[in-house]
Amino acid sequence: MLPAERIFHAVPAGIARYLQLVLNVALLLLGLILVSFLGKETWHLARVLLQPVTDNSKYSMVAGLMVYFLYFEFIALIVKYFQAGYHFPLRYIIYIGITAIVRLIIVEHPSSHDVLLYAGAILMMIMTLWLCNSPRQKRE
Repeated sequence: MLPAERIFHAVPAGIARYLQLVLNVALLLLGLILVSFLGKETWHLARVLLQPVTDNSKYSMVAGLMVYFLYFEFIALIVKYFQAGYHFPLRYIIYIGITAIVRLIIVEHPSSHDVLLYAGAILMMIMTLWLCNSPRQKRE
């Protein structure tokens, strides 16, 4: 047994349970904060929807929707963490990454070169999703 392995085997199970409890409480607090921000974003979208339509309001609506989906996905990720036995599913993290890059493209209006790079990053994430969901991976 390597020296590092001896150290990790020497850690009492009580410490691991305590750290898991701290992590769970922190994630619950983060979830509550995200729910409050989701409510705030819902209120903002309702106000934008009820005002007269301008180019700026359309832009604000699309940007708000993308942020709304990001909050929603982070809350879903926290819920899945608890449902999956304290494990973050990889595909949800990839979904959040794809949504974040799409929001970046829409909100920041980068150069065409940057958009091409971001599209390549999205393509790589989609390929990763495909690989993770392939029947061969599900068997292992």
